Amino acid sequence: MLDLKRQYEPLQAELLDAVTQVLDTQQFILGGPVAAFESAAAEQLGVAHAVGCSSGTDALWLALAAAGIGPDHAVVTTPFSFFASVSAILRAGATAVLADIEPTTFNLSPVAVERVLAGPGSAAVKAILPVHLYGQAADWPSFADLGNRYSLKLIEDAAQAWGTESKGVKAGGLGDAAAFSFYPTKNLSAAGDAGMVATNSDEIAERARMLRQHGMRRRYYHDEVGWNTRMDGFQGAILSVKLKYIDGWNDARRRAAARYGALFAKAGLLEAGPYPTHGVVLPHEVPGTKHVWHQYVIRTTKRDALRAFLTSRSIGSEIYYPVPLHMQDALKGLGYKEGDFPEAERAAREVLALPIFPELREDEQETVVAAISEFLS
Repeated sequence: MLDLKRQYEPLQAELLDAVTQVLDTQQFILGGPVAAFESAAAEQLGVAHAVGCSSGTDALWLALAAAGIGPDHAVVTTPFSFFASVSAILRAGATAVLADIEPTTFNLSPVAVERVLAGPGSAAVKAILPVHLYGQAADWPSFADLGNRYSLKLIEDAAQAWGTESKGVKAGGLGDAAAFSFYPTKNLSAAGDAGMVATNSDEIAERARMLRQHGMRRRYYHDEVGWNTRMDGFQGAILSVKLKYIDGWNDARRRAAARYGALFAKAGLLEAGPYPTHGVVLPHEVPGTKHVWHQYVIRTTKRDALRAFLTSRSIGSEIYYPVPLHMQDALKGLGYKEGDFPEAERAAREVLALPIFPELREDEQETVVAAISEFLS
């Protein structure tokens, strides 16, 4: 699925030098390395503030809490995402309210969200948390409209979406605040856990910086109960190096996605979708967005059997995500049941992520598509 060694080898000297500088200066927590990354990251995203923290999960919580989301509030999000999209809402003390997804993009459906907002109990809803799933921006013009009409905060879960755009604006600058993950598998990756909050709000940024340090604005003076969620100096230094290359890596992912499309078309495997029957339905880039292809996810009715076949050929694949969040044991308390979100549930049965990373070779992609063609024939 991913070969990080191919990314590391040409950057080895540069990365080791960055790590050595942290050891020499001993700025292990926040400090200069993190501040330098925050400044460069904010400039690249076109936002006023970037606040480094210890993980993407913590970034989600920080973004919500810094935006004023807490007890007695509700946040609408998707049932088809990584667990942290909902757990961060709960950690902020708010109630998670779910709405179904679009079958073509797998992103949160604005139509489904508006049904929630027009329904009973919606007065407690104070925010929407769309996820830019797989590297494609959610339908932000529609969510911006909903936010304006219902006076809601818009928090981006941009964990998978460094560099994605909607109408020329990069993720991170679309909503009131955004959360990024730099987990090692992400497009922009640290050498461990790390995350970041992006925002154009001075107030949200200042509050996020306070909350990430035990609620301190001054050392040992605690204004409220925060958390220890600071970014390590090593991660800031490593991310500063990689930040210089991320645009090129994202372009390489886009080329790889285009090659997959051409190879599947040549093999005669394409179905129009959104739902598969005998072939595969490919992901696509929505007009007005810039997809950064964190994952390349196909749909097939024979998903589990196909995955087993690919594994037998030593071809990596992954399921993102096999169990929708409303069906997770840990989230039974949300009060949902199987059948409540049919699009998310169907996607969970049909999606399969194929290998995609900047250094993926064309012959490797040919091997993947040939194996899928053999299986489906």
